[in-house]
Amino acid sequence: MNIGVIGYGYWGKNLVRNFYAQKKASLKAVLDFDAKKLESLQKLYPSVEITTDLEEFLKKVDAVAIATPVFTHYELAKKCLEAGKHVLVEKPMTSSYAQAQELIEIAEKKGLTLMCDHTFLYTGAVQKMKELINNGSIGNVNYIDSTRINLGLFQPDVNVLWDLAAHDISICYYLMNEKPVAVQAVGISHTNNGIENIAYLTLHYASNKIAHFNCSWSSPVKVRQMLVGGDKKMIVWNDLEATEKIKVYDTGYELKTEEDKTKILVDYRVGDIFVPKLDSTEALFTMAQDFIEAILENKKPSATAEIGALVVQVLEASQKSIKNEGKKIAL
Repeated sequence: MNIGVIGYGYWGKNLVRNFYAQKKASLKAVLDFDAKKLESLQKLYPSVEITTDLEEFLKKVDAVAIATPVFTHYELAKKCLEAGKHVLVEKPMTSSYAQAQELIEIAEKKGLTLMCDHTFLYTGAVQKMKELINNGSIGNVNYIDSTRINLGLFQPDVNVLWDLAAHDISICYYLMNEKPVAVQAVGISHTNNGIENIAYLTLHYASNKIAHFNCSWSSPVKVRQMLVGGDKKMIVWNDLEATEKIKVYDTGYELKTEEDKTKILVDYRVGDIFVPKLDSTEALFTMAQDFIEAILENKKPSATAEIGALVVQVLEASQKSIKNEGKKIAL
């Protein structure tokens, strides 16, 4: 099977490197409209064909990975799908939920694999958290709380939620396998362009779960931390830790039943801390492998197009909530 990559920018280079290393498929061609970028690519990968022509590119490949600016995703993905090509598109999948739904419908109609590259789902840390939740180790998940803050990089076209919260929304759905029923968001712009650089997003679930994200481009420190609260145990994921990224706390509480309902008696439990071993395979390599196997074996990948569409739906609703002073928006 021949794979092609559209876009040889910052992230496109990572995709090229990881698809080139795959054994079950061959990286056939790369398309970019900047000839200088293609020249530098050919020095590193002389066997890979280069082109600036989309029609010519599509004749060479069976599947396409798109790593271009968000506003181009829909048009490029649609052209590739209509040409009968399997498609992997970078996150966010599209600029609107309606566009994402249309791409899913085209892929289903043509029997093609459509996938969104939410790379974090393939990290050893998220895979381990998924395993701990699925095997009942932490009990029922009650909440997820995430902090994803740093200084910069201010984006000129999308706010901080579109830039950073996309990761957390996809991770929450992957871990809990439950869609939120409503979202609330507040944010503020300090750059006088109406694009929020600090924002707080809350997801509400029908099952009484809650998820909250703190996102900022205006923090003096970089923090990448997620808490997953189960009713048996709790997980802390610190993605900036070099080795002990995941810690499982045997910590929790139980409510005692008393006749006097006006009193709340809570029994707290503080136990051991467990640090599980994580798979160290590069997440992007595993993602590329999953895309190829999904096509060859006709199965659903972990980062499905449905997750990609849900992320866009939540981000759209969060934008609406921010502009309406934190109003709860039903999905």
